Amino acid sequence: MRLARNDTGGSGPAIVLVHGGGSGRGTWDAFTGELAGWRVVAPDLRGHGESPRCAEYTLECHADDVAGLLDELDLDAPVLVGHSLGAFAASLVAQRHPDRVARLVLEDPPAPPRDGVRAGGFSRARLAVSALAGGLSRRSFDRNALMSAIHQLREPNPSWWAGLEKIQAPSLVLSGGPKSHIPPARLASVAAAIPAAELVTIPVGHRIHSTALPEFTTAVKAFLS
Repeated sequence: MRLARNDTGGSGPAIVLVHGGGSGRGTWDAFTGELAGWRVVAPDLRGHGESPRCAEYTLECHADDVAGLLDELDLDAPVLVGHSLGAFAASLVAQRHPDRVARLVLEDPPAPPRDGVRAGGFSRARLAVSALAGGLSRRSFDRNALMSAIHQLREPNPSWWAGLEKIQAPSLVLSGGPKSHIPPARLASVAAAIPAAELVTIPVGHRIHSTALPEFTTAVKAFLS
């Protein structure tokens, strides 16, 4: 899987920006402008933008694709920043390859239930997708990729929760607060499960980096410095 990407090149430290479901690498354009001195890599996930469409869209495949991108570009230990589905993929990379991630930023990650009951919040997210169909239809993505992610993230995933303790990178978990369909209490549990993590709430909803770019930039830069 060769992901389409933007890559500013250069010799500075590398930061990889991974978008959410139904989005694309262009969502990071404004934030990239705030990252002077960094080599910024922003891929399209499989099924999105200019990356290939596939028969299968598992969460594990997205993580494998991101790890493969690090290998392809010979990025030893970049900063990983992920939003929503991209945050989940980034968290899996940090769990499976803890020595490959220098720092980890998870923007409103869609943490699945630990066990037992399916998550109702992602059902509301699916309804939100329908309500925003006009806006999403202007983006280039395979709808199956988005629906598949929503379905999988609603299912209990105790192994993902157990894997959070394997993350070695200092981590920042950003919550969109009560306006987001991701429960803030669940994200507090995510931050508590990662050995070296802090939780910051920016109460603007799920898309923090696009809704509140100045606040998002300030939080991420403070964490990286």
